[in-house]
Amino acid sequence: MSRYARVAITLPQAALTAADRLARAQDRSRSWVVAEAIRRFADASRTEAAAARRPTQPIAGARPGLGDSRLAQLHRDLELTPEERVRAAEETARLSGRARSPVAQHVTMFERIQDYVDWKRQRDRV
Repeated sequence: MSRYARVAITLPQAALTAADRLARAQDRSRSWVVAEAIRRFADASRTEAAAARRPTQPIAGARPGLGDSRLAQLHRDLELTPEERVRAAEETARLSGRARSPVAQHVTMFERIQDYVDWKRQRDRV
């Protein structure tokens, strides 16, 4: 449950008129309009601060030509917590099908070249 506190503020008349107009249009209180403006301003400030913290230099080891969208994705990934990164990687692996167990490798040997040719023909038919 939200806790409330009374505050007294002084606004220019134009801002107060705009707040009242918005409150009527949205069927809200003037207090809600002011609180919503503060919430949006705070969110925008956090977003700007996060963008300012992002490195402007290319990421070390990144190949040239990754492009702006890939670089932006790397920056978004770096904003995740380690746990969120692991979950995202697991989800990507699951969706891409790479989570399947690898196919076992084996060595096939033939005593004669004709045995190999016969084996190859048989395999190609399937």
